[in-house]
Amino acid sequence: FYVRGPEDADTGDVPAGSGLSSSASVEVLLAQIQNILYNNGKFSQADLAMIGQQAENVHFGKPCGLMDQMACALGGIETIDFGRPGKPRWARVTFDFEQAGYVLAIVNAGGSHADLTDDYAAIPGEMHTVADLFGMPSLRKLGTDKLVRKAAAIREKAGDRALLRAFHFVAENERVPEMVRSLESGRIRRYLKLVRKSGDSSWKLLQNVVRPGADREQPLAAAITLATAFLGGTGAVRVHGGGFAGTIQAYVHTDHAAEFADFMDARFGKGATKILHIRPDGVMEARA
Repeated sequence: FYVRGPEDADTGDVPAGSGLSSSASVEVLLAQIQNILYNNGKFSQADLAMIGQQAENVHFGKPCGLMDQMACALGGIETIDFGRPGKPRWARVTFDFEQAGYVLAIVNAGGSHADLTDDYAAIPGEMHTVADLFGMPSLRKLGTDKLVRKAAAIREKAGDRALLRAFHFVAENERVPEMVRSLESGRIRRYLKLVRKSGDSSWKLLQNVVRPGADREQPLAAAITLATAFLGGTGAVRVHGGGFAGTIQAYVHTDHAAEFADFMDARFGKGATKILHIRPDGVMEARA
């Protein structure tokens, strides 16, 4: 999103309800406008992200996390530690996917995030329920071994899905630093393998690919399956963002990018596939 001048409205081409951080981008845009015009630019990018999250949580009523706002505010490829919600720690990861021979594509599989608030809220709610059983504020310092030992109690008091989601959280927390190390050392194949593992865990354990109760309409699952069939043993595919509806992301070798887009568009509609270029800068003041 951008604003060119006082006579213009904000403009964007993000598909509605696609899960591409459109709300977060608007939030940090408006926060930066206020920051520059009325606060002498004193608020940091992380501050603007937290302001955007609060606006969405309190005034829109969606219990979102902070990741989308931080990604929009910071730009580039970042690793973010949310261990202290009020003081997220982050660092830039220097890597160029196109130089490594891959493009990052997103495919809009259809459906909207507009009516999924309860499904999103259930995920942290169930994880906090599990953490409460350990007398802890979050699952952050738990290991798989502790979940295994207390599995019976978790199943009884929180349910099977909560247990599975807790397993996902713990494994993902361990997986992310390894993904960062893979990029920093230029091991793209190792990184893609970890993306596939993360995506499988999201589908099977976190369960954010198919909306609960869905029967006929399972667009994300269909898109992931078809994209995986096209790529064979190359690249990687996974759900993008919060899931349940919207988009998938795919790492596609540059030699096959155009063919991949044609293949997916033939099944999900013209223009469903977009090749992304990661903007190095986040929210900023642009002067003419």
